[in-house]
Amino acid sequence: MHKKLFFLSLLFIGLFKSQTTTMTNVISQATYYDGYAATVSTPVPPGLIRLSNTRYARKLTDAELDSFKAKIAMRVTIGALCDNYDRLGSVFLAMVPKNQPTYTINDANVKRIEIGRYITPFMNKNRSPLEVPYTYDLSNLYNVFHDTGLRSTSDLYMELDVFGVPYAAQTQVAGCSGRIDVFSGTLTFFSTNTGATSTDHNSLVPILTYSRLNNYNSTDVTGETVRIVNFNLPTAVSNARFFVISTPHGANSGGEEYVRRQNYTYMDDVQVLTYTPGGISCEPYRVYNTQGNGIYGATPKTFADWTSWNNWCPGNSVPIRGFTLPTMTAGNHTLKHTIPTAVFNQQQGDVYLSVYMQGKSNAVLNVSDVKTIDVNIYPNPTSDFVNIKSKADVASISLFSIDGKKLSENYNENRIDLSVYSTGIYFLNIVLKDGTTFKHKIIKK
Repeated sequence: MHKKLFFLSLLFIGLFKSQTTTMTNVISQATYYDGYAATVSTPVPPGLIRLSNTRYARKLTDAELDSFKAKIAMRVTIGALCDNYDRLGSVFLAMVPKNQPTYTINDANVKRIEIGRYITPFMNKNRSPLEVPYTYDLSNLYNVFHDTGLRSTSDLYMELDVFGVPYAAQTQVAGCSGRIDVFSGTLTFFSTNTGATSTDHNSLVPILTYSRLNNYNSTDVTGETVRIVNFNLPTAVSNARFFVISTPHGANSGGEEYVRRQNYTYMDDVQVLTYTPGGISCEPYRVYNTQGNGIYGATPKTFADWTSWNNWCPGNSVPIRGFTLPTMTAGNHTLKHTIPTAVFNQQQGDVYLSVYMQGKSNAVLNVSDVKTIDVNIYPNPTSDFVNIKSKADVASISLFSIDGKKLSENYNENRIDLSVYSTGIYFLNIVLKDGTTFKHKIIKK
């Protein structure tokens, strides 16, 4: 099995190396440290910025950006050090204001999209294989890397995030006592023009980036696992492609990691994506899990065993899902992602959700032009009042029946009363004082 996986990895990269290929090595075997500890003071590898113990960044030079060809593959390689558990890692493209020499993770001026996510395996640094490769097709980034409008306002940085915790390995892995280095990380791109046709997408819209979501303290509707985000497009966008990455976490008994649940994504109240994470066999990744663990066990599992519960495989990349809409009008839009049956036993666990959009616009679209705002609308369903919570004050709320008839309207209030209306589906038209306008479906019970 190890030889088969190694061959497939070589074949993927070989498709690029067998032709006229550009290789861009962004981060090389950087050492990552305890994600819960204070930021270390060990020297930073040349050319990198240490944003935290778990994340390094490097700016792509103009020459590197110009060298990218239409077909792009990204390879992440994670090496074993002193963390022997499965963890979550990501790759982000950060758009930093031009000529800003440094920045922080929480810099409000920096826009990000998550372009890849993966799960580290249970690795023991004393057992082979000592590293695991993850590969992604990111040909859609060609237009981003070559966008002159974007590059005139922003420097493009790649960020490789590798979260790790060393405490178990300090006692379970020989040579790890007292150490807080958890993994090594390498990030490399390969690109070629052969067999590729670039798109004319010139717009990039970050919508959600690693948004933490659960139904007990990080949600937009009390008691429900739902994220609602509103964004404004200054110009119309055609052939809008949306990229969605999500993973459920919660390792306690009956936690969300071990229960497969349907996810639903809506755009402007229209359901556009339905999926259930996982559902594949993790056997191909057993070879990378060199530390004994309860997920893989001592003997192989059947396909039915794996697909009955698993949401992801330690040692595998997380799928990038998506949908395409032919036209997005200028103005306000609402994206909603919900997992109606999520439980989060003992108030543990999260879903980490990222969404971004690419498309074609008649005008140069700077990512700073796109405005997003989180709005809490609760409860839903309701028997009487619906409350709207937002950083921007509410200008007006209009209530409509399912056939489009206006029933009532409130001004300068953040709630509306449905108690006098019969059971059924209604729509709210909400206008915020910052100019944001959007609709939301409400169920009266």
